[in-house]
Amino acid sequence: MKVAELLETRRDNWRQLEQMCVQMEGRGRKRLGGAGTARFAALYRAACADLALADAYNLPTGTVAYLHRLVARAHNQLYRSRRFDLARWAHELFHEVPRRLRSDKCLRAALLIFWGLFFAAFLFGRYSPEFLDKLVGQEQLNGIQKMYSKSLERENAAVSGMMNGFYIQHNIGIALECFAWGLVFGVGGLVDLAFNGIQLGAIFGFMTTVPQWHNFSQFVTAHGPFELTAIALSAAAGMRLGFAMINTHGLSRIASLQLAGREAMPTMGAAMVMLAMAAMIEAFLSPSTAPYVVKVFVAITSSILLVFYIFVLGSPKNAKTAAGEVAAMKEPTGAT
Repeated sequence: MKVAELLETRRDNWRQLEQMCVQMEGRGRKRLGGAGTARFAALYRAACADLALADAYNLPTGTVAYLHRLVARAHNQLYRSRRFDLARWAHELFHEVPRRLRSDKCLRAALLIFWGLFFAAFLFGRYSPEFLDKLVGQEQLNGIQKMYSKSLERENAAVSGMMNGFYIQHNIGIALECFAWGLVFGVGGLVDLAFNGIQLGAIFGFMTTVPQWHNFSQFVTAHGPFELTAIALSAAAGMRLGFAMINTHGLSRIASLQLAGREAMPTMGAAMVMLAMAAMIEAFLSPSTAPYVVKVFVAITSSILLVFYIFVLGSPKNAKTAAGEVAAMKEPTGAT
């Protein structure tokens, strides 16, 4: 039997080990009991042997990187310490989370659907009044024009601080709505995400054709990248949980949801951070008298940071190297 075929027969063991990692991370080792702990240790040793084989025979990078992460994760449960470890936290933040985001197929689909429909609706909103009137409605369009008919400057620091709290609450509410709809077997998240992408794109396109575009662009440019991307991330996290109820990969539905929840946490966590940053920008910079070039610079910088964090730090080559380094770093001295 070829090594690749041999390892393929071990995938059920890998999934079982990953499921037990989730259980131990959430409820502790005592929950497994004596027999469960022994089974966990056996699966961990088998995964170490599988990793050695995968490395030696140069199997696909994705398989090797997955085994590196699984072994490191299981290792943490066998030899975990309650001390705060800055190096491990840094590894998690700058290697594991970006890698999970980049490899998340639900996130890829969400970003493609949201931004694809956003830009398509932008063109329709700009060049097709009939489409715009049916989708958004003249009453809402008139309200948006009225809202941005006057300058939105807020120079009072106290008012800006209050608006920061309001925007955090408002933005998180939208994100949680997209996340919650995703629980409807994933389809609800897709529909809600598509609707938001089309409606927002159409409004943006329409505003470029009216005199209020100056005030509108002054307000939305700086915080737009973080806020709109966070909506897609929230929908992706909900979609992952929804799809986990359909395709359980042989696990019980509860176990499948637990595993999907663990995998969705980095996506939702990143969305919450982006929403908080967007709210701060929206409260303090967006309505300010700062030159428009400053707001454009913030938007471009935000976009570059997002691309770098997800697609550069999360690249397979970087993830494999980092996983190998952290596994070596965590090897206990004097272990036998």
